Amino acid sequence: MKKFYTILALVLAFSAVELSAQVSVDEVTTAQEKVAFENNVKDTQVDANVVEDARLRAERIALRKERNTLDFTANLHGSLTAFSQSWQAAGDNTITVLANLNFLHTYKKGRFTLTNNASAKFGYNNMKIDLMGDGVQKGVWFKNVDEIALSTSPQWAMVKNWTYGANIKFRTQFAPGYEARGDQQKGVARVSNFMTPGYLDASVGFTYVMPSEKFPLKVNLAPLALSATYRHDLGTSKDYGVLTGRQKYEGGLSVQLDFDRTWGQNGWLRYRTTAYSFYGWITDIYAASRFEPTEDKAKYEHVVPTLRWENTIDIKATKHISTQIYVQLYYNKAEINKLQVQSMLSVGLTYTFKNK
Repeated sequence: MKKFYTILALVLAFSAVELSAQVSVDEVTTAQEKVAFENNVKDTQVDANVVEDARLRAERIALRKERNTLDFTANLHGSLTAFSQSWQAAGDNTITVLANLNFLHTYKKGRFTLTNNASAKFGYNNMKIDLMGDGVQKGVWFKNVDEIALSTSPQWAMVKNWTYGANIKFRTQFAPGYEARGDQQKGVARVSNFMTPGYLDASVGFTYVMPSEKFPLKVNLAPLALSATYRHDLGTSKDYGVLTGRQKYEGGLSVQLDFDRTWGQNGWLRYRTTAYSFYGWITDIYAASRFEPTEDKAKYEHVVPTLRWENTIDIKATKHISTQIYVQLYYNKAEINKLQVQSMLSVGLTYTFKNK
């Protein structure tokens, strides 16, 4: 038994020596080196005024963006239809181009708000017609859409949702217009031109703004309003209600409704409408004989108000491709005792910029 314990003790001793050999680590010595750190960053002294100017400049930019709202839209729509000479079915080669620009700027500071709007529309189309009646057709460019519209509206806040101020609007066209496509080649008198007609509407009154974002309606009630019609080109075949001279001024009252709303996260649908009505109670303001009975006095009297209702629908297919539907209803008894209607449907390129 003693021999067994002696052998067991020897085995345990050898195992301990083996284990200690497995975990032993040799001593390693390394040479010490001095490490030097360098600072290559140059110190620059900045004037406190420079920092302050930069801060003030950034604050002015942020304040300018907060007070000013910009909305710019440009559209270029067109169509092309072409047929070869061997085409057996009826058809005419036609080219149609329509350009639209719309700029809206709103400035707001405290109780004061200034809204400026500028829009322009111009459309041309080309179609072959027989000018001389000899069977020879020739392509003729003809203007079918032409309008310039400028407006400004300074307003001051009164009470909740109510403001008081003025509205000034001006409308005319760029180029001469003719009754028919062939009239411009035949020397027939034009029916319109720049500032013939030209319209100026100015009013002072009150505006109510609907508080609902889903129904952004503005109602302007102006007990004092002025409506002016200009005819600077006396060679036109139409007088536009200006029977004497080159202009006519009327005093009265006006009502205007404005609605502008966009639907969808990316604004794929936008509807804008403006309805304007003017009722004149003083005509030919500048004429000394405006109250004297004349043969043409009945032509100036506004038995019914002047009405103009414009509707624009923009539908975006993509970011730069859109469809526009435009419908205008216009009635002015001084010009013609009939309702005038204009409608357009166009598809093309569009560009939109908004700062907010």
